[in-house]
Amino acid sequence: MLFVLKKVVGSLLLPLPLLLLIMACGLLLLWCSRWQKTGKTVISISWLLLLLLSLQPVADSLLRPMENRYATWQDQQKVNYIVVLGGGYTWNEQWSPSANLIGNSLPRLTEGVRLWRMNPGSKMIFTGYSSTGNPVSTAEAGSRVAQTLGVPASDIIVLSAPRDTEEEAAAVAPVVGNAPFLLVTSASHLPRAMNFFHAQGLSPLPAPANQLAIDSPLNPWDKATPAAMWLGHSERVWYEGLGRLWQALKAGF
Repeated sequence: MLFVLKKVVGSLLLPLPLLLLIMACGLLLLWCSRWQKTGKTVISISWLLLLLLSLQPVADSLLRPMENRYATWQDQQKVNYIVVLGGGYTWNEQWSPSANLIGNSLPRLTEGVRLWRMNPGSKMIFTGYSSTGNPVSTAEAGSRVAQTLGVPASDIIVLSAPRDTEEEAAAVAPVVGNAPFLLVTSASHLPRAMNFFHAQGLSPLPAPANQLAIDSPLNPWDKATPAAMWLGHSERVWYEGLGRLWQALKAGF
């Protein structure tokens, strides 16, 4: 129950739903009360925030420090395990296998496969539970896609029980023991994930994937035009910020 509540509340606190709720409050004040000036102010501020968070320079300047915490792994050390954390997915047999890995999941998997090729004889560990109505878990979906990319089933370990990063760390612990391993997840998520794995007494080596904040040149109109993609970058900052706050609160209990 707490897990579902956490997910629902967290979803409502993301930029788009939260700012839409604030705008709705402003509209209620504007049309259904004497506080019309307050309503106009609330709507104006929330609209301005939504605009700014949808612009590339703002979104990526917020995301970049979070993503730059760890550099891309360049074969500094050989390992026996590569842990790829679960993300968004579905499972439709009619689709190409990789199309079932949504959003952050496919970049995580492809980085994991790259690292597996750099470490002959290593095992890939996929984590993540089965969302409602899906015939396979996110871990199993990752395993199936990895096999289509040349990773043999004998080199894959599937952990389908964990529902979030904290549970993923607990599930990985008895598998890897004290051995160092590569921890593959989105660059923005990696600092929080490292905390959870360190809390289990493990020795993760950071291997970021799915970097989003752009440093390379962009067309001027891409920087000046609000877009859902840039709002998604701002959402990653917001999401991880909420996650770190929850992590800190739980650690203090």
